[in-house]
Amino acid sequence: MPITKYRFRPASYSPWRDLEVAQNRLAGLFDSPLASRTSWTPSVNVSETKDGLELTADLPGLSQDDLTIELENNVLTISGEKTEPITEADVEQRFHVSERGYGAFRRAFTVPWTVDGEGIVATFESGVLTV
Repeated sequence: MPITKYRFRPASYSPWRDLEVAQNRLAGLFDSPLASRTSWTPSVNVSETKDGLELTADLPGLSQDDLTIELENNVLTISGEKTEPITEADVEQRFHVSERGYGAFRRAFTVPWTVDGEGIVATFESGVLTV
């Protein structure tokens, strides 16, 4: 019987993770050069202050007209779309690093029943939304 070396695996290890990594690499072989640049999710912080809750979202490249903020049934929803003009030259261009995402986004957050919908104030300055 051969002796095999024991490999320690942390408690959070999942054998399915290795399969997901391989699957993502294989899927990347068949993507178009611009496919990885078409989706994004803005980063959001939600914090509690002495005056209430505060949500900040990083939305670079968007204007106030590109955003929609709604409060319905105690769910605060922020949505919008970040577009990028694509030219013929971009299609032929080879990207070595492409991390800037574009496309529609929608983020929803459940707020407590105690939140007064009429008292919500939103500001948008330098690509940062504060609600």
